[in-house]
Amino acid sequence: METLAKDLAALSKMAGLAAAVDNIDQIIEQLSRARDQVAQARDPHIASMTMTKLQNPIKLGFDKVNDSLKDVASRNKKLGKALDKSFPLEDLPADHDAMANQPALINRAIAMHLLREGQFSVASTFIDEAQDTAASHHGLYSHLDSHDDTTSPEGDVLMGEDDSSQGDVPVSMTASSSDHQDLSSLQSQELQAKFAEMYRVLQDLKARNLRPAIDWARANSAELEARGSNLEFELCKLQYVWLFLGPGVNGLPDDEYNGRSGALLYARQRFGRFQPRHLSEIQKLASALVFAPNLGQSPCRSIFTIDSAFTDVASSFTREFCSLLGLSAESPLYMAVTAGALALPYQMKFTSRTKSRGTEWTTSTELAFETPLPKRMVYHSIFVCPVAKEQTTDTNPPMMIPCGHVLAKETLQKLCKGTRFKCPYCPSEGQIKDARQIIL
Repeated sequence: METLAKDLAALSKMAGLAAAVDNIDQIIEQLSRARDQVAQARDPHIASMTMTKLQNPIKLGFDKVNDSLKDVASRNKKLGKALDKSFPLEDLPADHDAMANQPALINRAIAMHLLREGQFSVASTFIDEAQDTAASHHGLYSHLDSHDDTTSPEGDVLMGEDDSSQGDVPVSMTASSSDHQDLSSLQSQELQAKFAEMYRVLQDLKARNLRPAIDWARANSAELEARGSNLEFELCKLQYVWLFLGPGVNGLPDDEYNGRSGALLYARQRFGRFQPRHLSEIQKLASALVFAPNLGQSPCRSIFTIDSAFTDVASSFTREFCSLLGLSAESPLYMAVTAGALALPYQMKFTSRTKSRGTEWTTSTELAFETPLPKRMVYHSIFVCPVAKEQTTDTNPPMMIPCGHVLAKETLQKLCKGTRFKCPYCPSEGQIKDARQIIL
């Protein structure tokens, strides 16, 4: 893998072909100068002399371009060989494909991912072709179904009610009209317009322009507040900080609407409606005016450190925008592919070892081991503690104790006497360090 990383790094440095581009620019400049000289020359001998002098520099320039291209091609070929050696082409050790009979779900995930990425024309073409393919297969098998209990010239049943092979027809071959309607709903102009709006706001956030995001949050404030979201306040808070830092940082016009006076004016206009829920934070923001001459050493310095603030608020905006559409914050296709890529090496290793020992995992719908995934890919379980009668949360997760019973973390802590506890459902006792957080 070290060799592969070195080859990839070497190729990445040359990927832009900067030297080749510079050489081509020089060739174009030389040709342009020669054209001007020939056009201005009255003596034909001067034109002939100009063209003669141009031959060697042009040839040298093209040689340099070809050398650069050959070097990149050589590096690319070397990287390809390293990839083939590190990742040999072989069948994956999977005897069961859980999604083989779900083409409609796969197509919908792909189409939705394209829409999320703003590839509207590509998504439309994909949906049209997926529907045409499904419709042609549906028409073929509908025609066969209409000839139930018929026989071939040899007397064999082609397709009848008692033919057990009928159940083996893939779902893609028996696509229903609901599958077409499911994909057609993604071609909605309204849905595409909403995603286009999301990308426009994200582009503005990338350019550090918060106003479009604030306007969207204000227009959808009722739905956001019903979800318990603080997005609108967080956007307004960041706008206050951005104005407070002044034209030397934010690059906005140096007028009464910018700087400390502009931030104070903005707070008076916007923060009034947030006081019932965010009074303490508003007070901290207001107190920053007192520490303005030495803000970096003040208690407010963490609020005004905004290195990642715009990236964080863009993620929050994307999450809330997709939530109002009834969608997850991240593309399900991206999450599934990424999680699958992380889990694949473990699956291959497990399968190869079990086969070599003659013991195979026979349950096709679940894995025999837990796949280590990043925390952002592990979703919180819905579990109600049987003792506290409350649903667990990220800060109060479900915990399995040694006897196998599951309690909320806070409940377990209340049951502890020192470091030991007694299970409320059986005579077993245990220590708090032996409890494990679980994902159901």
